[in-house]
This record gives sequence, C-alpha cells and structure tokens, in this order.
Amino acid sequence: MPGENLTRDEARERAALLSVDGYEVSLDLRTATGASAGEGGDGAEGPHTFRSVTTVRFRCTEPGASSFADLIAPAVTAVSLNGRDLDPGEVFDGSRLLLEDLAADNELIVDAQCAYSRTGEGMHRFVDPEDGEVYLYTQYEPADARRVYANFEQPDLKAPYRFEVRAPEGWTVWSNGVGELTDGVWRFAETKPISTYITCVVAGPYHYVTDTYERELPDGTKLEIPLGAMCRKGLAPHFDADDVFLVTKQGLDFFHDHVDYPYPFGKYDQAFVPEYNLGAMENPGLVTFREEFIFRGKVTQASYEGRANVILHEMAHMWFGDLVTMEWWDDLWLKESFADFMGAFSLVGATRFTDGWITFANRRKAWAYRADQLPSTHPVTADIRDLQDAKLNFDGITYAKGASVLKQLVAYVGQDAFLEGARRYFKRHAYGNTRLGDLLSVLEETSGRDMTAWSRAWLQTAGVNSLTPQVLLGADGRVEELAVVQEAAESHPELRPHRVAVGLYRRTSDGALERYARTETDVDGARTVVAELAGAEAPELVLVNDDDLTYCKIRFDETSLATLREHLGALTDPLARALCWSALWNLTRDALLPAREFVDLVLRFGGRESDIGVLQMLHAWAESALVHYAAPAWRETGGRLLAEGARRELEAAEPGSEPQLAWARFFARSAVAPGDFQLLQELLSGTVTVDGLDVDQELRWVFLEPLAAHGFADEKALAEELARDDTASGKRHQVRCLAARPSAEVKARGWARVVESEELSNALVEATIAGFAQPSQRELLAPYAEKYFAVIERVWEERSIQIALHVVRGLFPELLDSPETLAATDAWLAAHEDAPPALRRLVLEARDDLARALRGQACDAATG
Repeated sequence: MPGENLTRDEARERAALLSVDGYEVSLDLRTATGASAGEGGDGAEGPHTFRSVTTVRFRCTEPGASSFADLIAPAVTAVSLNGRDLDPGEVFDGSRLLLEDLAADNELIVDAQCAYSRTGEGMHRFVDPEDGEVYLYTQYEPADARRVYANFEQPDLKAPYRFEVRAPEGWTVWSNGVGELTDGVWRFAETKPISTYITCVVAGPYHYVTDTYERELPDGTKLEIPLGAMCRKGLAPHFDADDVFLVTKQGLDFFHDHVDYPYPFGKYDQAFVPEYNLGAMENPGLVTFREEFIFRGKVTQASYEGRANVILHEMAHMWFGDLVTMEWWDDLWLKESFADFMGAFSLVGATRFTDGWITFANRRKAWAYRADQLPSTHPVTADIRDLQDAKLNFDGITYAKGASVLKQLVAYVGQDAFLEGARRYFKRHAYGNTRLGDLLSVLEETSGRDMTAWSRAWLQTAGVNSLTPQVLLGADGRVEELAVVQEAAESHPELRPHRVAVGLYRRTSDGALERYARTETDVDGARTVVAELAGAEAPELVLVNDDDLTYCKIRFDETSLATLREHLGALTDPLARALCWSALWNLTRDALLPAREFVDLVLRFGGRESDIGVLQMLHAWAESALVHYAAPAWRETGGRLLAEGARRELEAAEPGSEPQLAWARFFARSAVAPGDFQLLQELLSGTVTVDGLDVDQELRWVFLEPLAAHGFADEKALAEELARDDTASGKRHQVRCLAARPSAEVKARGWARVVESEELSNALVEATIAGFAQPSQRELLAPYAEKYFAVIERVWEERSIQIALHVVRGLFPELLDSPETLAATDAWLAAHEDAPPALRRLVLEARDDLARALRGQACDAATG
C-alpha cells in the first residue's frame, strides 16, 4: 500500500492551505453488468473499471503554493487545473495528483478510470450467484472515497456534493441526497457540507421498500422524513422491513426528544448490502449495513436486539460524526464512543429491548476489556499518525470503552447536564469539525464541573482498573468495615475516580440470591472505605460496580467467589448475574480461575440463564475457555463434558424456545463423539427430530460445519447442500465448510487461495479463513506457522488493507499454542522492527493473546 498512507502532518498542512467549496462527481457505471467467463459467486474477475469525472472547486490561502489531491485509480485520462491541461503521467503517481501553482480560487477537473472492488473497499461489485444480478455499493471509511472519485481525503475538508450517475437500464441508484432519473442520468440533490468518507452510492436492481416518518417540531412546523430500506432481490422474502422501520421511527423520536436538533439530512435510506466488511456505516441519508442483519432462518431475540442497536448506533452518527465531525482520526471517539453509548441509551429508552444495558455490560464491555489489556492499548483519544493507524483504531477501546466511559460520565455529571452539553455542542459546531476540548468546554458549562482532571484520567490514559471488595466483620457478625481496593497494571498505573454502586447480596429463605443493601460512592485512589455500608448484615456476595456504572474489572473477595461457585444460578437480578459472569470470564482470561472451573460453572448454571444474549455469550466463552485456556491434557475430557452438557440442555429446553435454538447451535459446535455426529446427521436427514426444533437452512449449515471438520461430510455432500441453497449466503457457508475438512490437501488449497491468489472476494476470503483453522486439526495446521511468518510482510505490502487484515489476523497460528509458537512470534518481531507499525501491532496483539492462553493453560494444569 505504498503512497496511499496519508499522514496526520500532511493532512494538517493541507487543511491549513485549502478549503473546499464543493464537488461535482459524475460516475458512469454502465460497465458494471458486463461479464467475463466463469463470473459468479466464486469471485472470478468481471468488468474492471468505470469512468469517474470529478470537478472540485476550492480555495488556497497562499496563491502560488503546491498541494495534492487524492485518487487511487488504474488510469487517469485527463486533468485540468484552472483551465490548464496537465499531463496525467507527470502529475499522477497512482494515489496522488500533484497540484502546483495554485490560485486563490481553483477548479480541478479529473477524468479517471476507477476500479470496481472485490474487497469491500471503494466501489464494491457483487454478482448474485442465485440469479446473476449485479449489485454495487460504496464503502469508504476511513479513506476509500479516493478509489471512486478524486478528492481531498481527510475529514476536516468538508464540502457539499452533487452526484450524477449513469447506470444500466432498469437499475435504481441512490446517494446521500434525493435522486431523480432524467434523460438516462440519475441526478442527486446537493448535500450539506460533509466529509468524503460518508459520501455514498448504491446501485442495482435492489428490492426497495418505503415508509415515512412524521413529527411536529416545537416551532409548529412539520418534519417529514422519507424512509427507505433495500436488499438484494434474493433476500426479499426474508426482509422484515416493517421491523427495521419500527426501530428507525422509535430512534428518530428518541433523538428528536433528546438532542433538540432536527434530523438534518433529508431522507433516510438504509441499504443491506452483500459482502460488507463492517457492521454498518453512517452515510447521511443512505446508511449501509451488512446483509446478514436480514435473517434467513430462525434467530433469537439477541439477534434482533443486535440489529436494532446497530440501526440506532448509525442513527446517532447523524449528529455525532456527520453533523459534527472530528478534525482528524485522533478524535475518532467523538463519533464512535458517542454512537456506541447513544445506541444502547436509545435502545433501552425507545424500543422493546429494555434490557439493552445487560447486553452492553456482558458483550460490548468484554470487547473493551480485551482491547484495553493488549500491548496496543491506547487512550480513548488516540495518537493516530496516519491512515493505517486509523484503520486499526476502530477497536474495542474507541467503541466500547469510550461508550463505557461516557456512561461513567453521565453518572458523574448527571444525565440532564450531559444531554444539554450535547445540544449546545451540535448547535455550536454544526457542519464543522471539532477536537476534544470543544466537547469538554460545553460539558463544563452545563455541569459546572472541571472536566480537565476527568478527561486526563478517563480519556487520555490507557488501561483498565480492577476493583476488589474487602469486608471486615465485627463480633456481632455485621459489617464493621467495607472497602474497595483499586489496582492497575504496572504498564498503565493510572488509578481513576470511579462512581460506583456497591451491592450486598444474601440468599433468601427460598434460596434466591438477592440484593438487600446498595449504596453509590466515589472510589478514588488505592483504597476507599464505603462508610454507608457499615453495620449491614454480613453479605454472601459483594458486587462492586453493581448496576454497571463504571468501567472496571470486577473482582471478588473469597466469600463472594465461594458463593458464586455454589449459587450463581440463584442470583435473580439479570444485570447482576451478567456482571458476575463477565467478572468470572475476566478471572479466567487473567489466569486467576482455571478454565475447567469456568466450563463447569457454565454447565451447572448456564441452563438457568434467562437472558438469551448472555446465554449465547456464555456458550462462546465456554468454547474459548476449552480451546485456548484449558490445559491440553484436559481438552478431550472438557470437550466431552461440554458436548454432553449441551445435549442435555438441548433435550431439556422448552420446545420451540430460544434457549433450545441456542443450545442446538452450541451442541453442534461442541460435538466430539461419534454419537454426537450421528445425531447431527439424523437431524439433517429428518430421521430424528427434536420437538420444537426447526432445522431450517441456516441451522443445516451450522450442523454441517462440524460434520465436515470431522470427516463426516465430504465435498459431494456439501455440493448437494449448496444445490439446496444456491444463494450467496449458501456459497459462503459451503466455502467455509469445504475449508474445514480434515485433509492436508484441503488446507494447502485453502491457504493458496487466500494467501497466494486474489481469486476470492473479501467475503469468501473471510469464509475460507474461518473454515481453515479448526481446533480439532492442530496437527494439520502445524506446517503453516512457519509459512505465516514468511508471508505476512509481503501480504501487507501487496494486498488491500482489508484483505491484509483478514490474513494477518485470521491465519495467525493461535491454535498451535506452544512456547515454540510464542518464540517464533518473538523472532519475527525482533527481525522486523522496521515493518509497518500497523502490521507489527497486529502481530503484537496476536502474540499477547497467545501468551495469555499459555498462562491460562498453566493455571488450569495446576488444578488437574
């Protein structure tokens, strides 16, 4: 990726020199439907380029100076600057256009041949194997708009845009503004001033559904927002657009109630698109989502809640990120942390998913805790030197830790002061760019608190604190003193101020474990005495951070841990239970609780978990505990116990219930014994049924992957299944299952298709990698550790950053969890100190996960 990596210093220099008045972008996508032999779901090459003509009008503060525009394209046909024709061969180097002798007012016209993408970056082109239809969409964040049109690719050079698109006959085209087809050309209304990375085009024969949102504003005027939702025609039978619109309207009501700034971007389309690299993207007026949010089979409410949360997360961006945008990617948190927090806040406040904070505590914060303990951890406000840094900074810290910190901030300043600060922030900086200080200043105004110390502790330092209760009982058996001890890692020793709730729990006469005392307090420093709880009855469980007000790792005193070992299932409050599960998982990852003990807790108490999202998270954690943290000598025993336990719970679950579906999926992933695989085969054939369990097409693929991985489903069986489900989704499932088969030849073929070839699209690269690494196939994977370290630098240099990320993350030999693999990783790092920092970061993160796994295995082995 040489020449493409814009630095922060370059961006600042250009922003000081230039301001942009507007863009006119003309795209000719009529080449999209041309096909070459063999084109289809296997990702074979199709049409390569489309014409892109861009006119940019901009000003320069220093006439006579030089600068550059961004463009990544196979060819540039013509370049004109202020009426002067420039030689493309002299001014274009493949990623930048040199602009010399600028005037005070400038007009740049660039006529280029831009490339269709098969990696999800830029203008992605997808051919549906089901019906041969072609679908296009764009994805730009952080800096891929330059793959579609010439521009100044940095967030603080905002401008209005006018797009026009020529498309194949019969297609519909969408962009950020309202479009109209006249004389064969789709012309779109000019946008408000926005950044390059949130411009968008979607084009093709999409299935499109419409609705309208209406609201009376405080000034008596009526706000009317046209709503649209679209997907591929092949997914239309599964598309529950009514529910998408329901959540959308509820979200718009919530944000209008709370931010006091009407939605500013006209229409609100939502496109569910194929082979998407992200969960979703907040393009104003045209939000794009991965099409997996359209459910082809039965899923649990956790999936619907997850989709609703993403819809609301992207909606929050209309204000936090689109209306007001960070100046540079250092302050990415100004949009992502806020959207993550406001997504959960609005989910609970406006939709049927009133337990959304449980999911946040259990799932989102787990992502943050992991990221914040990696060697690449960083403050919420990060140091982003260049675009490669920016690409990797869409992580658990920027999203989930930042959102957790904002939740703590709301507890610190109060909800009213927080929301009033947001309102002033939008009105003061609408259509502009901001830094950290701009937000802190309005929060100081509304809360009356000094935000400097809070920001320094929470936003400008890295690492996660752990909070542990200390309980001293008096002679009367009551609490004489209860204190909270705060600790930090040596590498990040900051002890932060925490606003926490401390809850005391005891069992009732009927055996339920319930809270009988609670207080909120400020924890600051190494040890804080909670005076309000002195004199309380002796607790069986002390839960620090009850109600999940702060961001910390919860620890337990010995009495509390003993209570959870015996009575975790009796804990009646679902949020408290989720917090305890999360704390136990952190203990396991920190090698303080043996993996086999965590697995045992899941098997004993998982069946009593009432929150389906928590249950599914427990399944994932139990699987990870066995694969990564259990002693190798116990894995076979642990695998058998998990499979037996999953089967018991499947058989005991209420017919047709969500837990039944969750346990069925977990049983398939846990299957190890011949009898397990026989049951899966019988469920597929229909010779055996489980009352209430609908083995739909998606569940069939879930059952087929372990059968393929253990040699019970061959290539012929998978081809027959694809014939049943000859769709884009079916193709991805088949590719994953094919790569999962236990054969050296299969592994060699999968490796070659991903590493040595560019034949596969991004989605099929991801599917192949997912199937390649199977925990039951460690011996087959052994030869690939050395190969991995030999190729990753070349892959990083030659492939797009998205594909390089898939390869470097997905093919790291984590299943070869031995000191030898750790030593090989260290050797590569020592020999490649000059490798691109983003690549080194990925390897360092993988190394840390491996070292953590080895520590966990040692802890587990010590109990055996």
